[in-house]
Amino acid sequence: MRKVLIANRGEIALRIIRACKELNIKTILIYSEADKGSKLLSLADYSINVGPSLSTLSYLNKESILSACILHNVDGVHPGYGFLSENYYFSKLCENLNIKFIGPNAEVIKLMGDKSSARNVAIKAGVPVIPGSSSTVINPYLGLEIAKRVGFPVIIKANGGGGGKGMRLVLSKKTFFKDFYSASNEAFKAFSDGRVYIEKYIKDPRHIEVQVIGDYKGNIVHL
Repeated sequence: MRKVLIANRGEIALRIIRACKELNIKTILIYSEADKGSKLLSLADYSINVGPSLSTLSYLNKESILSACILHNVDGVHPGYGFLSENYYFSKLCENLNIKFIGPNAEVIKLMGDKSSARNVAIKAGVPVIPGSSSTVINPYLGLEIAKRVGFPVIIKANGGGGGKGMRLVLSKKTFFKDFYSASNEAFKAFSDGRVYIEKYIKDPRHIEVQVIGDYKGNIVHL
């Protein structure tokens, strides 16, 4: 791989630039109008504006980002995390253009990037999950009925991404509708996907996370 486009910003982009430099890989960094004056742009080999400040029109603009890939004849796209890193359609478009999407393949993203589907995969595999909705929720009235069944407090979560975006803790039915719309709108702005799902809120949980890395030769390690 000789040239990689970085479809992200800030600290995430900085780490990718550093890694690429260690591997002698050229980097193209996209940016929005909001990041036009960022010092980070000077660290990449090339930089290209992909849209206005609003992330839905820039860092989530698939067509604009892929046009930049074609313009610079890149070998791969590194999405970092957030934004398009869990977007099945974007990964598939990269594959169709023979551009390496640095991350899981499209089918895996389709299965696991959709949080509601990932829950159902875990359930089918016999993995215990937190009580919640069995699918995404669009109708807030249906959402309220699910929340009542699960029992307050509940958490409303974005279906299309993570990182705390599109997430709201709801303590009672009094604020449910306001929190539902707030979570959905934030999710749409962050991931171009306003769908949400609902889970029971677990107070003071113990969070244990295991990172799993695999390549296309069947080598897999866990951290």
